[in-house]
Amino acid sequence: MFLFKKKKEVIGIDVGSSSVKLVQLKDNKGSYQLLNAGIIALPPEAIVDNSLMDSASIAATIKNLVSSMGIKVKDVACSISGNSVIIRKIILPAMPQEELEDQITWEAEQYIPFDINDVNMDFQILSPDSHDPSKMNVLLVASKKDIINDYVSVFNEAGLHLCVVDVDSFSVQNAFEINHDVGADAIVSLINIGASVMNINVVKDGITLFTRDVQMGGNLYTEEIQKQLGISGHDAESGKMLANETNNKPLLDVLIKVNETIIQEIRRSLDFYNSTASDDRITSIYVSGGGSKVYKLIDMITEKTGLPVETINPFATLKYNEKDFDPEYLQEIGPLMAVPVGLAIRRVGDK
Repeated sequence: MFLFKKKKEVIGIDVGSSSVKLVQLKDNKGSYQLLNAGIIALPPEAIVDNSLMDSASIAATIKNLVSSMGIKVKDVACSISGNSVIIRKIILPAMPQEELEDQITWEAEQYIPFDINDVNMDFQILSPDSHDPSKMNVLLVASKKDIINDYVSVFNEAGLHLCVVDVDSFSVQNAFEINHDVGADAIVSLINIGASVMNINVVKDGITLFTRDVQMGGNLYTEEIQKQLGISGHDAESGKMLANETNNKPLLDVLIKVNETIIQEIRRSLDFYNSTASDDRITSIYVSGGGSKVYKLIDMITEKTGLPVETINPFATLKYNEKDFDPEYLQEIGPLMAVPVGLAIRRVGDK
């Protein structure tokens, strides 16, 4: 969403509602080497409904994470999702990129529910329209400037320079594409289940066909455990994390019930896509995010959708020194790190 002249490397920092996750990569002529990866929890309520409520704590958390790893790079890529961002797939008359850059503000006004002067915008030309070759499909992305400015301020306070702002769905897609080879004809749904937002992105051969953010995620499990079992938020979170190692039937029953709610939203999105996509049906699902590790969720998604489901491994093709990184640890945190890995392959100056 921002353009700069130099193609310098960045650190990918995912500021989620429950934690900050960081990845630093080195580009070795088309392959990537993992230099740093880390996670640190945020204070409760620091981020609420995608709004940065406690900027000082967020900045201090980011600064602590970066300094603890001895990272000297100051340029950062981060991402946004949920109600912070508007994503629209629109059809416009076919025109060159340069011409669209001149016209996009005028074209976008009818799709953006805010004053066009109050938003940052970007776009990507996807493909010619299959029904009318005189038109083309364009992906339009916009976010209110005050939201972007909040992130700029937080990173400045942490002593860093925010130079690339991406979208969670597209960051997951970047991480997926460098680690998983599914073939040009495969239509995959990439589902990233964060603490408060679930990103759903249907992709074919690197092109987004459908995307939707749902305002629910891992926090829903914690809240429901608290309510149903009458325990503290800390104990509810611990119960959720350790559910695969327990026979606590009341706890497992709550998790299964919330799984059904999450899957209902997934099916609603996928059914909507399939109903509008003629013959291009989804062939498989790949999941990521902390919520994807919840008890029985992957098994239940497979059962309810009838599709094969795999977990994205954002470290699968990355080179790293096993003296610096424990492979078992990387496997454990992998589902949480798709967004920051996707961010870390961005460069200053990327569109």
